[in-house]
Amino acid sequence: MKRHKSNCWEYKKCGREPGGQRTARLGVCPAAMETRLHGVHEGHNAGRSCWVVAGTFCCGLIAGTAARERETCTSCDFYQLVRKEEQADFVFSGTLLTHRIK
Repeated sequence: MKRHKSNCWEYKKCGREPGGQRTARLGVCPAAMETRLHGVHEGHNAGRSCWVVAGTFCCGLIAGTAARERETCTSCDFYQLVRKEEQADFVFSGTLLTHRIK
């Protein structure tokens, strides 16, 4: 049986997924809504490639730009988990941006 791989909102328990407990106050996270990255690293929408999406909720602040966010995200425990789980199949941000998002 294949093991379920967590999306960022499941792992971080941020409550910003559609129907989440914090969406009324903070809104739905852009990673949960970004359909162009659906399936990357077996995630739902951008749930396993959230570091590519601007406006995600990191360190208690809504990130302003994807470039600034990626610097922060590479040290995130969820980013590190995805890299470990995916190993050689890990897709780097630059590749995602140039080949998946159009």
